Amino acid sequence: MPKLLLASTNPGKIKEYRFLLGNLGYQITTLAEQGISKFAIESGNSYEQNAQLKAVAYAKLSQLTTIADDSGLEVDALSGKPGIHSARFAGKDATDADKVKALLASLDGVPWEKRTACFKCVIAIVTPKGQLELCHGECHGTIAFEAKGENGFGYDPIFYLTEMDKTMAELPLEIKNQISHRGQASQEARQILTRLHTQLI
Repeated sequence: MPKLLLASTNPGKIKEYRFLLGNLGYQITTLAEQGISKFAIESGNSYEQNAQLKAVAYAKLSQLTTIADDSGLEVDALSGKPGIHSARFAGKDATDADKVKALLASLDGVPWEKRTACFKCVIAIVTPKGQLELCHGECHGTIAFEAKGENGFGYDPIFYLTEMDKTMAELPLEIKNQISHRGQASQEARQILTRLHTQLI
């Protein structure tokens, strides 16, 4: 069974990708499980560039088919910020709670109708031979006035989905993965990985 390397150290992302990309005939492994401690620098100016940088670096290092993503939250009232800087919006070592607090503070006084936002995700898939595929997903919502929900991670507790009348963090994982930005990009990724699987076995 060919291995598929998840190029992430984020426990929340790893959990979701094991769910999203399961049952495709791959043994899903992580950087930690492969003993890889080298850190790929996300120096790109877009989600596409950052995802590609990570996937290419770790595919070369591991000689495994590798997936890496870059994702972010774009808030209209903040002119699209924090965007590609979402993970570092509240500082380098900020917790998820710190990020949520910082974003809510930056939107203090902004009325509900102007708190629209979009989660975006780009997944890069790179084979050991250097073949590259990119997958995209996005999910639209509104930034809530306070955090709600214990599921998910990152900004999920304040990302409110009108059609669900819940924040992303209030949804069961299986529901979130049907509608989230990462879930949508993963649908594309599943098709590509299925196709690649026949070349790897």
